[in-house]
Amino acid sequence: MSTTTDENAVVKEVQPLEEATVRFCGDSGDGMQLAGTQFSNTSALAGNDIATFPDFPAEIRAPRGTLAGVSGFQIHFASHDIYTPGETVDALVAMNPAALKTNLADLKSNGVLILNSDAFDKKALGQAGYESNPIEDDSLSGYQVFSMPMTSMTRGAVDGLDLSVKESDRCRNFFAMGLVFWLFGRSMDPTLRFIDAKFSKVPSIAEANRRALKAGYNFGETTDAFRSSYTVEKAKLPAGTYRNMTGNQALAWGLMTAAKLSGKKLFLGSYPITPASDILHELSKYKNFDVLTFQAEDEIAAICSAIGAAYGGEMALTTTSGPGMALKGEAMGLAMMLELPLVIVDVQRGGPSTGLPTKTEQADLLQVMFGRNGESPIPVIAASSPADCFDVAIEAWRLATRFMTPIVVLTDGYIANGSEPWRIPNVADLPKIRVTHPGPRDENDPPFLPYQRNEELARPWAVPGTPGLMHRVGGLEKQDGTGNVSYDPHNHHHMCVTRAQKVANIADVVPAQEVMGAESGKVLVVSWGGTYGACRTAVARLQAQGKSVSHAHVRYMNPFPKNLGQLISQFDKVLVPELNLGQMRLLLRSKYLVDAVGLNKVQGKPFTTTEIAEKIESLLG
Repeated sequence: MSTTTDENAVVKEVQPLEEATVRFCGDSGDGMQLAGTQFSNTSALAGNDIATFPDFPAEIRAPRGTLAGVSGFQIHFASHDIYTPGETVDALVAMNPAALKTNLADLKSNGVLILNSDAFDKKALGQAGYESNPIEDDSLSGYQVFSMPMTSMTRGAVDGLDLSVKESDRCRNFFAMGLVFWLFGRSMDPTLRFIDAKFSKVPSIAEANRRALKAGYNFGETTDAFRSSYTVEKAKLPAGTYRNMTGNQALAWGLMTAAKLSGKKLFLGSYPITPASDILHELSKYKNFDVLTFQAEDEIAAICSAIGAAYGGEMALTTTSGPGMALKGEAMGLAMMLELPLVIVDVQRGGPSTGLPTKTEQADLLQVMFGRNGESPIPVIAASSPADCFDVAIEAWRLATRFMTPIVVLTDGYIANGSEPWRIPNVADLPKIRVTHPGPRDENDPPFLPYQRNEELARPWAVPGTPGLMHRVGGLEKQDGTGNVSYDPHNHHHMCVTRAQKVANIADVVPAQEVMGAESGKVLVVSWGGTYGACRTAVARLQAQGKSVSHAHVRYMNPFPKNLGQLISQFDKVLVPELNLGQMRLLLRSKYLVDAVGLNKVQGKPFTTTEIAEKIESLLG
């Protein structure tokens, strides 16, 4: 423990921590997402491993000060590898009573609670359901409470800049940022650079935000209220250059990289939908990389335009969430019948129908597996974390072009909006994606057979306009080989079996399922998607206690890795944690006849490590 002394001789202890979790929360107009993002970026630049969890209100314009309008951003940062955004909160910044009401339960006992006392007036307290002011009664006695008039102090800091009261109050989030920067030993420099770049066209606003940030930092440094601050050392991460990335951003970059690795232009046909829209926003920035984005009038037009791009011989992509997947179903069947490579990204959110549009869920698995008419098999892979989205995007396009099939990529709201350090790869180390098209033919060549298959049952990808390669396309059943329309019942059966076998053949080229821990024992935790971090952390904790538990995280959802069934059979019990009511568990039970046990949750929130660890321990007896 070290100490610092301010100009008033107030001794400030600096306590070292291995990790910490901070949450900013306030009204949806209080800039909490910006505050959390800046704290995340600063922590990443400081060398910490980080994981974040933004939490958006579902209402677009919820009444100010209400419980429904609370927005939050949680950051877990550490001096070692971490895989979750934190379970309980060490420091909570609540900008109003509603934010306190909805978030206090997650603050650990004796945790730091920072409140904007100016917001705790009679009206705001009533909106949040408080009968008395919690700052003045004894209800917060179990926490380290630091209450200060942030609004008034921010107005004082920006005084003289000729700003309106509303403009001055918008700087409160920078005051809160500055205070928390001081509390955890973060540098203000990255955020000061951000302010200069973001508000360069409005000098008065830029100066106001700079002043508010420094005022918050200086208040922490000089006030008698805080007797200690904290520091978290750099994490020992693998050597390399890192960038803090959200899942949506990493996915967009991975898709652009896949296009370059295959020598293709990238076309995205998409219709905006939460929480997938940021992929469209990100890709639209990169026209210079031969990226063409098309915001269609609806989900059906979006995927059909992408099918057209695939037919034209380019890399085709469509992005959506659960409701959009329902609308794309028929066109996905068309892409499967045409046997064209197409990447379909589903960023899952709470359902059904409009459901919980800003909350996370894993309930689209059965939809993407079976939500089409007829025998319509499509491969499915799932990302495990924000940084993993980059690799999953490349892998999806590699499989789509190799097997000439549409493929679904599953992420979720937690992965899409969360962030973590992503190690920038050496482009030279990324293997090329080999894509071939049949060349032109003349009258001396044998007839072109558009459904003549290779040893993996993939058909050729013929580019329209190539001499001698004319062939039929459409949703009607094709004759094997020629591609002519066929109503022959035996041919239809043959083609259905062939297309299913082609997808099944993917299991021959994907990696064997890995397991963390012993390959046999009492309990195997099988996870997929965004549950990876909580499952891995829970299993590691119990393994350190000598418990017989292992962890298998599945990326390839259809088809499953070839060794998954054998691996599962070597454990007494199988636990499948999912943010749904048991969809992966249903698939494992039906395919491997295993009596898998579910841990299921549909609350719009990810699992905590404790929830999973307690369930494992109950199975261990």
